[in-house]
Amino acid sequence: MKYSNRKVWSNSIAVAILVAFSLPVLAASSSAETKSEDAKQNLASYARGAQAWANNCSRCHNARDPKDYRDDQWPVIMQHMRIRAGLTGQETRDILKFMQGSN
Repeated sequence: MKYSNRKVWSNSIAVAILVAFSLPVLAASSSAETKSEDAKQNLASYARGAQAWANNCSRCHNARDPKDYRDDQWPVIMQHMRIRAGLTGQETRDILKFMQGSN
């Protein structure tokens, strides 16, 4: 019985090592495609955020310099303004991306 437990344990370790060394290779092959797609989505989100900011935020107050707040403070501000301005979830995420991207 002891032998079979050791064998299972060693096989488990071998599988874990194989997976650990395989994941970076698999990730690297698809990471270039993923980065390109992510960059396109981020740019689109940024542009939608700029437009949503112009349509919604500037109605009530003057332009806020994104550097007035740190990137980690903007999500709290945006959740507050989502409620106050009646923004959709997507508008909130886009405006957040715009404010953090302009920072």
